[in-house]
Amino acid sequence: MRIAGTTIPNEKRIVIALNYIYGIGPTLSKKILETAGIDENIRTKNLTNEQQDKLRAITEKTYRTEGDLRREIQSNIKRLKDIKCYRGLRHMKHLPARGQRTKTNSRTVRGNVRKTMGSGRKPGGQKT
Repeated sequence: MRIAGTTIPNEKRIVIALNYIYGIGPTLSKKILETAGIDENIRTKNLTNEQQDKLRAITEKTYRTEGDLRREIQSNIKRLKDIKCYRGLRHMKHLPARGQRTKTNSRTVRGNVRKTMGSGRKPGGQKT
């Protein structure tokens, strides 16, 4: 089954399977199922065509998901960079933008860089 350009796994419960769509988390998936009137314990493969169409209509028309959401987030970051505000500068430098410490623990934003020296030294090259 495909919703918003994403293939949803068949064997999982629908409340979990909706989380595979970018922009839909656990809370929003429960809200969508409540609006559609679908039991959240039903498996994706057991949905009828009516229920599938109802889910597609709700997710694609009322919520911003996948490409549209990604585009909006990128445009917001680009706007911050263009006006050169503090958060925009942090994005430009690939550093944490939300006040986290950078002396340690900013590996994921910086690209998992390890520049510190390990304990001890490597042995010298082989003698010839």
